This record gives sequence, C-alpha cells and structure tokens, in this order.
Amino acid sequence: MRAQFQTAATLAAFVALSTPLFALDDGPPNYGALEAELANPATSGDDDLAQQLANPVAALVSVPLQFNLDENIGPNGHGTRSVLNVQPVIPFSIGEDWNLISRTIIPFVKLNDVMPGSGETSGVGDIVQSFFFSPKASTQRGVIWGVGPVFLLPTATEDTLGAGKWGAGISGVALRQSGPWTVGGLANHIWSVAGDQDRPDINQSLLQPFVTYTTENAWSFSLSSESTYNRETEQWSVPVNGSVSKIVRLGPLPVSLFGGVRYWADSPEFGPQDWGLRLGMTVLLPRPEG
Repeated sequence: MRAQFQTAATLAAFVALSTPLFALDDGPPNYGALEAELANPATSGDDDLAQQLANPVAALVSVPLQFNLDENIGPNGHGTRSVLNVQPVIPFSIGEDWNLISRTIIPFVKLNDVMPGSGETSGVGDIVQSFFFSPKASTQRGVIWGVGPVFLLPTATEDTLGAGKWGAGISGVALRQSGPWTVGGLANHIWSVAGDQDRPDINQSLLQPFVTYTTENAWSFSLSSESTYNRETEQWSVPVNGSVSKIVRLGPLPVSLFGGVRYWADSPEFGPQDWGLRLGMTVLLPRPEG
C-alpha cells in the first residue's frame, strides 16, 4: 500500500478547494424558479441541467450508466476489474418543503486474473441503496444538504464479487452552487448487521468530495474522489477522478455523456494501482406529476 501521506494530501487538497467557495455570500440560488422546468428535462436549458446533475440531491429523475476500468490488481499485478454501475436516481416530493431522493447503485462486475490462475469471474455485485431527506430550499447561505439511511444488500452472484453481508448505516451530503461552481461532499458509513458468519465484518466509511465547473454551453469539468476506509483492516482506497461531461439531445431527451481518468493515490495490498478509466452516460427522464 502506498504511503499514507498521499491520502492525507489528497483530502487536504479538496478541503482547500472547497473552503473559499463555501465562504462566498451572494445569496442562495433560486431553485424554486427551476423546479417547474426540471420536472420536464425536455424543455429545460442544457446548462441548467448540467449544473443540476452535479447536485446529488437534485430533484431529477435520472439513470446514470457508469463504466470503470481498473488494472494492475492482484499479487502479480496482472489483474483487471471492469464495473458497469447502473445508478437510478428517483426523487419523491414530501409535502411542500422536503424531497426524498432514492439513489441505487447496481454493479455488474467482471474480474480477470485477479488471483493467479483464477481466470475470469463476472456477475452482479452487492447493491447499495441510499435515501436522502433533503429540503427543497437551500439555506440562507445557499447550502444544499440531505441526510438519510444507506443499506448494503448481499446480491452478489459470486462470493468474490460481494461481501456476503447485510449492511446498514447513515449517509449525508452537503454542497454549494455559486455561479458555475459546485463544491461539496458526500459521506456514509456502513456496518454489517447480518449475513455469512464466515465472511469478514463490514465497518467502512466513504468520503466523496467533489468540485465541478459548468460552462454556459453545458460542458462540465469535475474533480472528485470516492475514498473508502476499512476500519476492520485499517486500509484506505483513494481513487482520484477527473472527468469531462456534455449535455446532448437524443430526440426529446437530454443525455449527459462523460469520460475521464482516475488515479489510485492509495489502495490496499493487491488493490488497483496507477491509472484507470471512467466512461458513461446519464439519461434524464421527466418527473412524474403529483
């Protein structure tokens, strides 16, 4: 595993980027004016949609398809892992003041030669289901936030593709959008609550800081991490992701196409090393009325 100072430096850099923007005080963005537009993405401005996609608790119905490729895995460093994450996001209105945002991650995983002589293993991994209760209005300083439960479902079709445990915990997100900038972070912690007694317990944190700059012609440039810390093994996994996305139209539906690279600043023993790839698309759908 790489030296831990790389992990600390990565997280410190995100904090340094985030602090000045959260300190700005130009008033909260007018999300009420956007609500009617965003109920039907086909009639919304592409730049508005691009910026709202940078918000994990935006009231948008979307289906992101995210492909990740990581290499140099395993004792001999010859293994690869490819994952297609299907990540539907569905908002529900709760009265006049609150939204409930459902975010699901369904991974389709393929492992190649991760262990010497293991060959190829593919199938569905464990599903992560998060719910965020989020106010429809931001705070006076323009901070958007959400909090709620997160669940781990042992849906893996092969032992090597999942943890074999049921898990539960808490998840939260906070961000601020000022002009073209979106700066924030998402975090959760999951504990195992049931499952195969012969499998290791789960006691793991996720830290996901993110910074996005969106242009007037619906290009977005993002820097993020999806750092996890396993408290059972005391090991970090720190991929740093840089990506570019663009809103295009497929008939009446807006679609965000994105691509980028990732660098593993830290990983467990036999984990991914060096560079990886991320590609995908997000389809935006009309929000049901009522």
